[in-house]
Amino acid sequence: MALVGRPQVAFLDEPTAGVDVRGRQVIRQLVRELADGGCAVVLCTHELDEAEKVADRVVIVDRGKVVATGTLDELRSGTSGEVRFSAIPELDVDALGQHLGADVTEVGPGEYVVAGGGHDAHLAAKLTGWLANHDVALGDLRAGRQRLEDVFLLLTADEAEPDVRRAMAPKRRGRRGRRS
Repeated sequence: MALVGRPQVAFLDEPTAGVDVRGRQVIRQLVRELADGGCAVVLCTHELDEAEKVADRVVIVDRGKVVATGTLDELRSGTSGEVRFSAIPELDVDALGQHLGADVTEVGPGEYVVAGGGHDAHLAAKLTGWLANHDVALGDLRAGRQRLEDVFLLLTADEAEPDVRRAMAPKRRGRRGRRS
């Protein structure tokens, strides 16, 4: 009903919550059409995948304070040069890091970050080669541009929240007891 009068500004709070896949697509299209038609659409959501699909600009709010604002590319600019991947837990990150010439950390069980190894494409190729040589299946691979969720976690990590801090900045694991 709020859209019938062709508003200049539309505030939408979690518009896709509880909506099926097709319904989400319809809502995203409607939001895009509103914006393309000159309406300023403010979309409030906890679904960061949703924000990535429809947002021209993003404002990240943490504990009631704005911690970042900008286009998706601007917010992601500080996270390039990383490769993130998933595989079996407890890989020998020291051996992998030595092969890649980069720091490798396991940020969660079976979730890894490779940083400082040069060009993303070359790093990804070396990584997949090492995994294949060690008969380790690759779960997923993200190189270059990071997800908005990764950016959000980096920007909102707090020492008062040890689990989030530990997930984003883990200590390197040693070789003992690790699979290679």
